[in-house]
Amino acid sequence: MDSKNRVLLSMFTQSIAITYIVGRIKLNYLNMQLRNLAQLLSLILLLIYCSNSIFAQITLPEFVSDNMVLQREKPIKIWGWASPKERITIKFKGLKLNTNADEQGHWSFQLPAQPAGGPFEILLKGKNEITIKNVLFGDVWICAGQSNMVINMERVKEKYPKEIANATISEIRNFFIPTTTNLEGPQDDLPAGKWKAVSPKEVLGMGAVTYFFARNLYDKYQIPIGIINASVGGTPIEAWISEEGLQESSILLKTIQQNKDTTYVNSLTQQSRKKAPKTEVRDKGLLEKWYDPAYAPKGWQNINIPGYWEDQGVRDLNGVVWYRREIEVPKEMTDKAVKLFMGRIVDADEIYVNGQKVGNITYQYPPRRYTIPKGGLKPGKNLIVARIINYNGKGGFVPDKPYFMTDDQQEIDLKGTWQYKVGEVFDPKSKADRFQFWAQNQPASLFNAMAAPLTGLAIKGFLWYQGESNVRNAEDYYGYLPTLIKDWRHQWKQGQLPFLYVQLANFQDATYLPVESDWAVLRDAQLNALKVPNTAMAVTIDLGEWNDIHPLNKKGVGTRLALAAQNLAYGDQNVVYSGPVFKEAIVEGNKIRIRFEHIGSGLTTSDGEPPTYLAIAGHDKRFVWANAKIEDNELVIWQEAIEQPRYVRYAWADNPFGANLINKEGLPASPFRTDYHPEYAQKRWHGKRAAVVLTYDDALNVHLDHAIPDLNQYNLKGTFYLSAAFPGSKNRIEDWKKAAQQGHELGNHTLYHPCDATKPGREWVNPVQDLSKYTTEKLMREIEMTNTFLEALDGQKDRTFAYTCGDMNTSDGSFKEDLKEVFVAARGVEGKLGKMGSIDLFNIDSYGAEGKTGAELIALVEKAKAENAFITILFHGVGGEHNLNVDRKAHQELVEYLYKNQDDLWVTTMLEAAMHIKKMQR
Repeated sequence: MDSKNRVLLSMFTQSIAITYIVGRIKLNYLNMQLRNLAQLLSLILLLIYCSNSIFAQITLPEFVSDNMVLQREKPIKIWGWASPKERITIKFKGLKLNTNADEQGHWSFQLPAQPAGGPFEILLKGKNEITIKNVLFGDVWICAGQSNMVINMERVKEKYPKEIANATISEIRNFFIPTTTNLEGPQDDLPAGKWKAVSPKEVLGMGAVTYFFARNLYDKYQIPIGIINASVGGTPIEAWISEEGLQESSILLKTIQQNKDTTYVNSLTQQSRKKAPKTEVRDKGLLEKWYDPAYAPKGWQNINIPGYWEDQGVRDLNGVVWYRREIEVPKEMTDKAVKLFMGRIVDADEIYVNGQKVGNITYQYPPRRYTIPKGGLKPGKNLIVARIINYNGKGGFVPDKPYFMTDDQQEIDLKGTWQYKVGEVFDPKSKADRFQFWAQNQPASLFNAMAAPLTGLAIKGFLWYQGESNVRNAEDYYGYLPTLIKDWRHQWKQGQLPFLYVQLANFQDATYLPVESDWAVLRDAQLNALKVPNTAMAVTIDLGEWNDIHPLNKKGVGTRLALAAQNLAYGDQNVVYSGPVFKEAIVEGNKIRIRFEHIGSGLTTSDGEPPTYLAIAGHDKRFVWANAKIEDNELVIWQEAIEQPRYVRYAWADNPFGANLINKEGLPASPFRTDYHPEYAQKRWHGKRAAVVLTYDDALNVHLDHAIPDLNQYNLKGTFYLSAAFPGSKNRIEDWKKAAQQGHELGNHTLYHPCDATKPGREWVNPVQDLSKYTTEKLMREIEMTNTFLEALDGQKDRTFAYTCGDMNTSDGSFKEDLKEVFVAARGVEGKLGKMGSIDLFNIDSYGAEGKTGAELIALVEKAKAENAFITILFHGVGGEHNLNVDRKAHQELVEYLYKNQDDLWVTTMLEAAMHIKKMQR
């Protein structure tokens, strides 16, 4: 509740109390016939005073409470709320201070900096008294992010039983913030919470990464450690940045403003409810009680656990699948509780043993650890039935997880052959129609509710573990993470506070060829954030699990973060806290030399073998595996097939299994790439200085015979606008199919290429192709016919259009608006550069190439590069077949230049460029 509402509530409560009091007084007056008005007024004033005493008590923020840890060696602000102008006193260690609440009920004190130690008491007195007990001074860390930061010790208890048993450290304390959101603005306070000292019981509820981080620091420095954990699973980084911090993102600011409109948000919430799956039971397994031992199974088939059903003959099924198996249980296991481990399941499950439900989990990530109660098993045959619900992707039991039951003395293996039967198949349409509005995923919503109330608190620094939810828009993270760091430091107003974060772990299937990877892009964005001063990153590509987004090795993560803290926050310069970090790449003939920072005692490999998972490429960026050796603590990389190497990538994959480069202290090297300029990301063109689109129309034969071979030589793509009735289109269908397969875009240039014959110099226009005599309906019909023709060639739905002769009108007006229902964008003919924010997607400017030399065409692109702009070049003919022609040599010179300057230029198709512009201009 914010301070304004606190005061209003206090006033409202007082008003009710006074009204009640006055009413009672009137009744008493009539009944008792009080002798004079003076007595009545005295009684009213007395009761009002009493009501103020009852309803206007001082209150404190939730985290200012018993057992809290305050930051040592910094002045400490203690604040809260009371009635306006209320007098408040604080007593601490013989110090006594007084203040008055302001007109809004705010008050605060500043205590002098204290050394580490405690416990202490702090007494606050206004109209009421509050004693804060067992207060320690030490180091306070704000820990935030998504699920891997919040996963607690209970989730990893099987991996760390000794650590949990020995977790009796009252000077490590944890304050966990329950999930809460605010779409309207920053809150004054948090939801209810408590500081808890670490014990074998309480540690189970503490974040595992944060516990191992805190334990490492406490063991080394013997200083109290306070952890405030503000983390929410599945949330994007944008939700944790303040509105002030997002000022450079017009898209997100627009969303924030929309979300402040409760009517708008309520409408989205109602849409979520309307489109939620229906609740009536359609699962035959539930209707027929397949979990009941009395049920006689019919039509069940064999299947293996673990494994996904899509990998075992059940294709593309989203729905409910039931598994059953009878197992033999010895008598000695039946008179005690038995632990049942069912690995991990995608997505939800219910587990029955002999007809009784022993557990269920509604989403895929938690481990399935259930307990069969005493008496739940019987000697001999016992029936285990699992009801599995899958919403998307592969469903079933995740491989390489534990599947067994145990009484801690003997185990029964549950892997192997089970039987399955489908209980329900979900309608594919329901997925497309499903819409859900999640407040916790909205920009600034989590900052407002879970971070803003803490910004007055003195702290040691920040821990951040997040990124999985941003993989789908990984390139945006180049901007988001530095923005978050800058924003939080600004909000806390304590200078360049240490900011320590975790790079994404290895996850998903291993790959054995060089690949593109969004996970790798996001890791690279995290690496790039090290350019922000006083930051450190824990590399974890060796700590993940291919089949679990929540790997169990949280001790390794916490330990690496603690190493970074020792160096950054505690000034221990002798601590090697990071593995090798890419510094620079130097081309030396047919080899590339890579230099690193943070090599510690020297470069080496984790397995004693030569460095692996390195890929190398020339100008064409076709990466192949490279040879590598360590030489003078640098990497030398080469591949005989690449005579002119230019780029290197290391550990570039979702799961770079086998990447082995480390320093001698055992810390892994961060993945990196040399073929990107992250400083250009977000504000420009996919990380490049300019975007270049080469478009071709009219002289279709020479484009097939000249332009496409020129582009293919350098692995570049162009956009070719086909008029379906032209001989160069309809007579060379197989050639255009091949061009589409090679990645070139096929665009729509109408059926007959009509132009407006009324314009000067248009005497050549055939009367039947006079656009000024067309109706919009006729033109759109011909456009649709060409789209049908093009789809038969490339199988694509999304497409761009090119105005013929640049004309936009038929006899009944402009058809530009009609195009928006059919196309992503449309190219015009005016020679201008496009600037992000002002590009008209349905009249994209383009420079005509006719008559220009290669140098002149290159100069146009150089101008676009200098202005960080978007340039489209239009070729009517390349080496003949059209009077608006460009010499083929000029075309080849331009293409070679583009190939050699891909560090700065995003050479792409019109469709890809338009989709990028659409996203950025939203």
